[in-house]
Amino acid sequence: MDALYIRKVLDGDSEAFRYFLKEYKHMAFTIALAVVKDEFTAEEVVQNAFLKAFRNLDKFHQQAKFSTWFYRIVTNEALMMHKKQKRDIVDLIPEYEEELLDESAILTMQQEEQQHLVNEALKQLSSKEALALRLFYLEEESVKSVGEITGWTTADVKTTMHRARKNLQGVLNQLLNRSLKV
Repeated sequence: MDALYIRKVLDGDSEAFRYFLKEYKHMAFTIALAVVKDEFTAEEVVQNAFLKAFRNLDKFHQQAKFSTWFYRIVTNEALMMHKKQKRDIVDLIPEYEEELLDESAILTMQQEEQQHLVNEALKQLSSKEALALRLFYLEEESVKSVGEITGWTTADVKTTMHRARKNLQGVLNQLLNRSLKV
């Protein structure tokens, strides 16, 4: 399907590029967020990556998958942005009124708290480790695909994943201990 839309865009139908926006925006955002660790910056990275992909679509060699080529652009854009901007991130946690909660609301809050803890832990990992974990576990990419997207060797992906899991466990333990003391 990608090849059809690539051909349309290259033939002058710039509206056909919307297909790629719809198809790849979520994964691109996930990759960018893993590296830059800020939603607004990640959105900027994704916009830049889509612009770069559109402008350079004629250079895409169709032997590779479009997604791999595009995610590599996103990764490179995110790494460049990360080098430019290093700033603190403030998360706003929604406050709930306890008397209005039922069981489903409590379950939802618990799931949100777990997601928040995992996201906080990922923010504390290095960009490389956070990217590897997000691609492999959250986006369910294979080790080979993670390597293609990032430009790392298979051995580097496996080593990074091993370290990332270990570091994630340590960070999660710290965050859980801190939240239990509060």
